[in-house]
Amino acid sequence: MIKLSVLEHGYIKEGFTVHDALSEATELIQFTESLGYHRFWVSEHHGMPALSFSSPEVMISHLASHSSRIRVGSGGIMLPHYSAYKVAENFRLLEALYPGRIDLGIGRATGAMPLATAALNEGKRMNSQQFPVQIDDLIGYLYEDLPEDHRYAKLKAIPLIDSVPELWVLGSSSEGGKIAARHGVSYSFAHFFGVPGGEEAIHHYKSGFQPSIVRDTPRSMITISVICADTEEEAKSLASSNQLYFLALMRGAQLSGFPSVETSLQYPYTAVEKEQINSRRHLSIVGNPEQVNRGIRRISEFYHVDEIMIASAIHDFEARKRSFQLIAEAMREGEE
Repeated sequence: MIKLSVLEHGYIKEGFTVHDALSEATELIQFTESLGYHRFWVSEHHGMPALSFSSPEVMISHLASHSSRIRVGSGGIMLPHYSAYKVAENFRLLEALYPGRIDLGIGRATGAMPLATAALNEGKRMNSQQFPVQIDDLIGYLYEDLPEDHRYAKLKAIPLIDSVPELWVLGSSSEGGKIAARHGVSYSFAHFFGVPGGEEAIHHYKSGFQPSIVRDTPRSMITISVICADTEEEAKSLASSNQLYFLALMRGAQLSGFPSVETSLQYPYTAVEKEQINSRRHLSIVGNPEQVNRGIRRISEFYHVDEIMIASAIHDFEARKRSFQLIAEAMREGEE
């Protein structure tokens, strides 16, 4: 059975507030937990006015306290900005508060606009080339397995606990898959980013996987954009908001809020913009339950993964909840 999970970006919708976005995220984790979703991850972005949070650790603690079973994690912590030791401390504390429910997804991208990246790294130079070393350090702190000759060999990440958060490397390239394989950790590929090479990345991950203190066998997941409604026409209408938002990102613009369907449908698209939107259609699954069921299974079989994480960005919250409900029901029926 394909496990389904949720990726939450915390969009501040046009006509709504930060408080509305945070409240909806809280309600969404409770709703998707009741539907049987496996994980609920929150992203890390900085300096983006249409997003309601930039601190996954704080959101994880809040969301875990308002749910009971679903795993809660980061999708992800942009590790090059931070000390591996501090990240280990944060997530050990989260694991101590919510044992057996915390995921630590890490990435090497900036997750930020250039000015925000500079501010996050003030006084030091961000170096994504150190990412593999940081993963080694992070594993050493989480599992109390630092080499004897490590520069901080006697240092412990507090609190000292018996369980460990699940560690994932996130990526959108073959290099990310290779890094995850060399470190023997789980790997999640960001299909919805629109970067080609996902099949190759998963292949490199699985073929090059080296068992570690973290995992004996490989485990991979794909994150995709899915919008489901009772009819294909309605789903396409709901998807127009996401299309306009990503169009703005591709053109280097920053929207102040996630656009409504009305705003998206009234936008005066140029021929070039329409082509840009069409070029991304294959990255999303948009349709009625039967179409979505087929699309998710096709992606799962293409990438040979057993876990699918879903980003479903919809302006109307009730329609968004309905999308997650229809997806869960369609996939359950497909298993019967």
